[in-house]
Amino acid sequence: MASTIWKGHITFGLISLPVRLVAAARSETVSFNQLHKPDSSRIKQVLYCIAEDKPVPRSELVKGYEYEDGKYVVIEDEDIKKIQPKTAKVMEIVEFCKTGEVDAVYLESSFYLHPEQAGEKAYTVLFQALQQTGHVGIAKVTMHNREHVVILRPAKNGLMLHTMYYADEVRATEEFRTDKSLVKDIEVTMATQLIEALAAPFEPEKYSDTYRDTLKTMIDAKIQGKEVVAAPAAEEMAPVIDIMQALKSSLAALKKPPATEVAEAAPAVEAKPKRRRAAG
Repeated sequence: MASTIWKGHITFGLISLPVRLVAAARSETVSFNQLHKPDSSRIKQVLYCIAEDKPVPRSELVKGYEYEDGKYVVIEDEDIKKIQPKTAKVMEIVEFCKTGEVDAVYLESSFYLHPEQAGEKAYTVLFQALQQTGHVGIAKVTMHNREHVVILRPAKNGLMLHTMYYADEVRATEEFRTDKSLVKDIEVTMATQLIEALAAPFEPEKYSDTYRDTLKTMIDAKIQGKEVVAAPAAEEMAPVIDIMQALKSSLAALKKPPATEVAEAAPAVEAKPKRRRAAG
């Protein structure tokens, strides 16, 4: 069972319901350890005090904030607990907005929002109301020493919570723009046809990290003392000059059946027996 990230109450209006958060996803990767090259022994990072010129144990560590160059104020865990806002225990929904109004660039991490037994009915009421209205809830919650703005949205089986970046954390660049005057309507029409031809239902299980799989295969080969086989080099892609021609060729390639299908669809032709010459 997944571990609980946060536990508390959701409030909206005069309704309150107990909930808990668990992580909805996590990245998977192949991790490596740092080794000493001459003897392949594991390297250990040591916490070191510069003033006393010696290693120190973790038990002697405290948090410090540098307010001037080389000057620190010590912050104790009790100091942080004293100033925690009410959102450390209560997640208050402050407003609702249409789902389509939330730009995905603001979404950070995803969590499953589970109701506790005492809050299942109110949880279901909120879930169905959000589904029917096409809205998401915007709330605040404090966890991991940070107050987050979060989005509550109805998923297939329950409520999802997404932490969000604040507006001042999202990089806004004037260079990020689109000049629509560069293209013709016919080019957009052809691109639309190409998109529709490649359209398919979203099935995330179809995709996998092929690089991670290849990395594991390479590691297994090294363990067995086998030679590592180099992957084929990627072909260099030339910039497209004629957009219309590229779109036409792409559509034509999609409409043309593969050679194997053509061979299977072609009717079998019986070989005619050769006529024997009459004996002279």
